[in-house]
Amino acid sequence: MKILITGGAGFIGSHLAEKCAVAGHRVTILDNLSTGSLDNITHLLREYKGTLQFVQGTVEDEGLVRQLIEQHDRVYHLASVVGVKRVMMEPLTTVVEGLRGTDVVLSVAAELVRPTLVASTSEVYGRALEYLDPEGCQRLSEDSPLILGSPAKHRWVYAITKLAKEALAISYHRQMGSPFVVVRFFNTVGPRQSPAYGMVIPNLVQAALSGRPLPVYGTGTQRRSFLHVKDAVEALYQLLITPPREPWGEIFNLGNPMEISIMELAEKIKALVNSNSPIEVIPYEVSYGKGFEDMQRRTPDISKIQAWLGWSPRHDLDDILNEVIQHAQIAS
Repeated sequence: MKILITGGAGFIGSHLAEKCAVAGHRVTILDNLSTGSLDNITHLLREYKGTLQFVQGTVEDEGLVRQLIEQHDRVYHLASVVGVKRVMMEPLTTVVEGLRGTDVVLSVAAELVRPTLVASTSEVYGRALEYLDPEGCQRLSEDSPLILGSPAKHRWVYAITKLAKEALAISYHRQMGSPFVVVRFFNTVGPRQSPAYGMVIPNLVQAALSGRPLPVYGTGTQRRSFLHVKDAVEALYQLLITPPREPWGEIFNLGNPMEISIMELAEKIKALVNSNSPIEVIPYEVSYGKGFEDMQRRTPDISKIQAWLGWSPRHDLDDILNEVIQHAQIAS
């Protein structure tokens, strides 16, 4: 197949491009390099010369997007502003690029009837578990209520934008029968993930390796679950390239249900690195400004995608941390 990946020079996109190239498909990466990096794909361009190409450009360029989608059989739309810090600094960019770009990609893909996967986020659930499950026993399913804060709170701009992208994809499917599917990522991590935009694991690993204090924002009691990027890519590949049945119009959680508090995560990284660095607890308002809101838990129910694909995560947190630490040590 000929596969187009928007945002393919990013963290998840580069791993997906590698998966598709290894499987023998022709791959085109479209990326404006605002958060992606050529470093993520240089080895792919070298190893798969002739079957993998990079196009620098934006998904807001309708002429370019049309030209590329016409030439491809499948589309992964991963292009997005990433990271809490960048979203806080550039809320307008988050909304405008997210909605304009997605509208361009989906309108062209719908017209040309190209099966397309749209990347969303667990952020769309907002603070659902805090309100619906104060005892901390439940997980978030695709049908769980979404409890978001006001767009006046910058924390929620990203989630609102992603939810609008979901609505656009599902509406195209319902009204036009477009072969679109949505995936909600829960904290996907692994080698090549940049610490530049507030990503928790690479930030903690870099701090531990350099002897700096490990930054833990908020109280550290907030709990998260982490999915290895290799597991994420396997699910993405199966959903769009080799689905056992058509997933069009569906929304899938993609994550690992195993939880850990951020404080426990920091302690675990310290132990794996054998670091003497202290853990520094930093109030949210110091890093993100007054009025920042966070959620205490965001843990996925993945029974739907398990039933659909027979997929489950194969890598645990130790696998993830060991690979990230090794990658960071080599890079330094």
